[in-house]
Amino acid sequence: MKTIVVSAVNIVEAGPLTILRDCLSALSRWVADRREEYRVIAIVYKKELADFPYLEYIETQWPKKRWINRLWYEYVSLKQISKTIGPVYLWFSLHDTTPNVIAEHRAVYCHNALFSYRWKLQDLFFAPKMAALAMLTKFIYRPNIYRNQYLVVQQEWFRKAMSKMFDIPQNKIIVAPPTLSNFGEAQSTKAVSGKTTSFIYAASPNKHKNFEIICKAVDILNNQHNLNDFKVYVTLLGNENRYAKWLHKNWGRLASLQFVGFLSKERLQGYYEECDCLIFPSKAESWGLPISEFAVYNKYMLLADMPYTHETAGDSQHTAFFDPDKPEALAKLMMRLIKGEEQAFKPVPVAVMAEPIANDWSDLFCKLLDTVNI
Repeated sequence: MKTIVVSAVNIVEAGPLTILRDCLSALSRWVADRREEYRVIAIVYKKELADFPYLEYIETQWPKKRWINRLWYEYVSLKQISKTIGPVYLWFSLHDTTPNVIAEHRAVYCHNALFSYRWKLQDLFFAPKMAALAMLTKFIYRPNIYRNQYLVVQQEWFRKAMSKMFDIPQNKIIVAPPTLSNFGEAQSTKAVSGKTTSFIYAASPNKHKNFEIICKAVDILNNQHNLNDFKVYVTLLGNENRYAKWLHKNWGRLASLQFVGFLSKERLQGYYEECDCLIFPSKAESWGLPISEFAVYNKYMLLADMPYTHETAGDSQHTAFFDPDKPEALAKLMMRLIKGEEQAFKPVPVAVMAEPIANDWSDLFCKLLDTVNI
């Protein structure tokens, strides 16, 4: 039997967990009719996070407790585990690092885009771990990276950045856009006309998500332009961490700014259906899933002028971009919408991507497994 190993010990939540579940679900379906020929092992934090039939699991929580544990597990423990498993035909790491294992073939999924984040001194106070990751991501990727047959990324700009950073041929980097849910498919509507009165930003309370630019823009509209007949909903309560507390302390008083907290998928869809415009100012993303989720409603979107937003928003019809470091620019665009002026909002062209491209997980594994002549 040929053994395929998927390692994902650091994945427990959010987008990476969706990636893990989609990956193992696809592998479970693939191996169902090949159980006499192939063995698939998933190394995960907990099996219950992504439990699918026909797969074997190795659970471990120790690497997640500290960074030093993670490094030791990736570069020391997994080598012994790979020996114990027996001959490994394909080892697929789902979280950026290329572990030190014994395997005939390897691939790694790269989705940490913090190497592109221009961190500031303020980040060292609010999010020192994130700032450290921004500084060190390039070095975290590097060990063993050249031992992979393929790197897997979500966007074309990411492929080009990885190719340039590590001098890896672009044809060794597969672009695999995430599999998207049917968010709002049945409720899709035409862009609203007339005045815009409601905006939403759905994100976790992380510093690189750049909530402060929205807070500052609302402050400008309320207090400099005397505009108050609108609401901006942000998915924070204001008590989650040091950054969220700072945001709420400085701008929680603004009547137009609503701290609604974490939203379940169902409640978030309700906000998407009711709100007129999405604001997405994040400074570092491998994709930016809320953009894809909101785009199906064919409403307005205000996006940070970053490489990832232009790709993710491709084929949207009513989109404008702003400098993520200039709240005045965001406030100006918001004011135009509030007054019913939509001239700044244009269609976004679809990004042109070169091969290799994988349209879904089945396609991705066909490419990975064809590479190793299965």
